[in-house]
Amino acid sequence: MQTENSGKSGKRNQRSILREVRGVVFREVVMEPKMKPKYKRVILKISGEALAGDKHVGLDESMLEKVAHEVKEIHDMGVQVAVVVGGGNFWRGRTSNSMDRSTADYMGMLATVINSLALQDAFERNGMPTRVQTAIQMREVAEPYIRRRAISQLNKDIVVIFGAGIGNPFFSTDTTAALRAAEIEADVILLAKKVDAVYDSDPEVNPDAKKYDVLTHQEVLEKNLKVMDATAASICRDNDIMIHVFAIGEPDNVIKAVCGEKIGTLIY
Repeated sequence: MQTENSGKSGKRNQRSILREVRGVVFREVVMEPKMKPKYKRVILKISGEALAGDKHVGLDESMLEKVAHEVKEIHDMGVQVAVVVGGGNFWRGRTSNSMDRSTADYMGMLATVINSLALQDAFERNGMPTRVQTAIQMREVAEPYIRRRAISQLNKDIVVIFGAGIGNPFFSTDTTAALRAAEIEADVILLAKKVDAVYDSDPEVNPDAKKYDVLTHQEVLEKNLKVMDATAASICRDNDIMIHVFAIGEPDNVIKAVCGEKIGTLIY
């Protein structure tokens, strides 16, 4: 393990530690004690594709470790962390042309459980007690979702990962994040995606796409912006749930978002 002093970055005091875990070398940023989180309880929504990294399918262990270390940083700050993860790195139900939609969506829910267990393993290797709660009962590998139990675990500084969506087809994991955020009274949804913010069109297709720094929920719906589906956006609007969109691949972005730094897009 090597330590490098990086001094100050804006208002941030930090030092970097190079670690090696299972042959993967990564840089861990250790925040100085004076850094103060803006939120007490958050839901981190991670897309399945983000966990695949550059492989685009399956799981990238270096990305799992990166997510685990950033969650560890905010967990150590006293932030209560719940996680919702997608399953698109294994299966996306809505992309099937011939399969029954309900069957395809249930398969997608099972894919989110695979990702949930992978994240649980990475979190616990990094010293965070973690529970997976699933909307579809599978008691041999996870607890069933119970709202009061989830809140109790969060109050005990246990990280809670919500798997299997909401347990019903035709609803996305974005909707899961919005619904669970309302149920556990989270302060914000941290929407960690492959893209770094919300744009008026796909920035990978249109180099002139306009980036938004701030939006209202109503603007997201009226402009039909693809940051999340309309059901999820409506739940967030109706329950005054703030959303912070940023790129999961950029170093320290989870920490920056929790500490209120101006990255990505803020939706309120």
